[in-house]
Amino acid sequence: MLTIEKLRVTHRTRNGTVHAVDGVDLTLRRGETLGLVGESGCGKSTLARAVMRLTPPASGRILLDGTDVTRLTGRAAAPFTARVQMVFQDPAASLDPRYTVARAIAEPLLPTVRDAAERARRVAALMDDVGLARALADRFPHQLSGGQRQRVAIARAIAPRPDFVVLDEPVSALDVSLQAQVLNLLVDLQERHGLAYLFIGHDIGVVRHMADRVAVMYLGRVVEIGDWFDVVDEPAHPYTRALMASAPAAHPDAGRAATRTVLAGELPSPFAPPPGCAFHTRCPLAVERCRREAPALRDAAGGRRVACHLAPTQSAETNPTAANTFRPLRRLP
Repeated sequence: MLTIEKLRVTHRTRNGTVHAVDGVDLTLRRGETLGLVGESGCGKSTLARAVMRLTPPASGRILLDGTDVTRLTGRAAAPFTARVQMVFQDPAASLDPRYTVARAIAEPLLPTVRDAAERARRVAALMDDVGLARALADRFPHQLSGGQRQRVAIARAIAPRPDFVVLDEPVSALDVSLQAQVLNLLVDLQERHGLAYLFIGHDIGVVRHMADRVAVMYLGRVVEIGDWFDVVDEPAHPYTRALMASAPAAHPDAGRAATRTVLAGELPSPFAPPPGCAFHTRCPLAVERCRREAPALRDAAGGRRVACHLAPTQSAETNPTAANTFRPLRRLP
């Protein structure tokens, strides 16, 4: 299990200090897909980089099977690096332009697979695994299509046989015609290798398709987390309702307009977030308590957790779908 506890990441700039990630708690279980959504600038990618130890946290812990990895250095960090990998949004930027496909995929194998022939065999198997023709092995990134480059990045990520993969908007840079292919590939790889995904995205439809659970971030904090069908289809936090209502609807006449939450104003400055609940300046339901007191993430109705003073509390009845089970894997046509 990968556990994030009270994680904080701050950025100091000439304009002030930004709390990009502000006390986030999350867990990711083996074989699960946890979707992470929110507006641009809410802290999703910063959280991903902190999990990958690319951005140092100001405080908090990241635990891998109970071991705090935030302070590991050198060789001590190698087991974590092998078990937690990342696929970035832009495959062109994440691949070294000087490396061929074969060399890019082989690089993560160098610390553990010393024999060159065995590495070549593993690279060929990985190319097969992600649907890349072996004839592409000697090509450079600029000679590949966007979909092929992302498949190389995925092969590179799964090369060390990780347990967890962070997917930072893995299809947003691709043509729509290629997105379904890559998403189906990720589903297939998860099924074959038992991978867990932290899936970061801005397309609610994609996250709804992929995720077992969904966490919603606003100004560096998680404001709601729960099973995908609760958070996406029956959101409890006013911000989540507005976010889900803004997504294109497959059936526009299904009654969504009746429950639409309309936000007032602009996203507050991250340099000077409002007191109390950070969302109260845009929330149509805000009361005086919201302006004074920041809500904690607490258990709410339906087995989810919500950071809202007005959300219904946990009832005796829980969702019939157990929290420890994952949804059936689904593929796009």
